Parts: sequence; structure tokens; C-alpha cells
Amino acid sequence: MKHFLIKYRFTNGTETEWHQAIAGFISALDDDPDLKGKISYRCMKIRDDPAYYHLAAAADDQAIKTLQQREYFKRYTEATKRVAGGDVVVSPLEIIAETTHRPNP
Repeated sequence: MKHFLIKYRFTNGTETEWHQAIAGFISALDDDPDLKGKISYRCMKIRDDPAYYHLAAAADDQAIKTLQQREYFKRYTEATKRVAGGDVVVSPLEIIAETTHRPNP
């Protein structure tokens, strides 16, 4: 698995529209038959603050390449840059240790 942290400060647009765009991107990921089960994506923000954090995980390099070829990914990447005023940081992450199970919602 390859993990990434995407971080930026929301500076342009409305949060409601941006949250809808994020949900649309995640829906496109979920509906993509070539990427189903190969990409995990989660968006979070600091409450009462413009800081956003997106956690992405890909099964392998091929999943990343497939995603990067999708038009919906290209549009979303450009939209992210716009709402962030061009200042988006994407950092690859290494897992040092983790629990065996995730909590059930």
C-alpha cells in the first residue's frame, strides 16, 4: 500500500460547494470499476479552521497510474489547487506501526 497526506488551507470559494466537490470525487472513485477496492480516500478538516487534510491510500503503483489518467481526478486536482490558492502539499507517508483492526462506526 502507498499512503499520502494532502494538506492545504481553504482560501477560495464556499465550503458547501467544496464539500460537494469532494463528495463527488469520492463517489467517482467508488463507482470506478478499475479502481474499486484499490483506492481509499478520506477528507478531514480542523474544526473552525481552514486547514484540510486528505488521506489517500493506493493498493499499488498501477492503481495510482490508473487514477492519474482519469478526467475526474484531473478536474479534482485542479479544483483543489484553486480552493487552496495554489498551495497544496502532497506528502508520501510511511506506516511505522498500526493497530490490527479499525473501529466499527
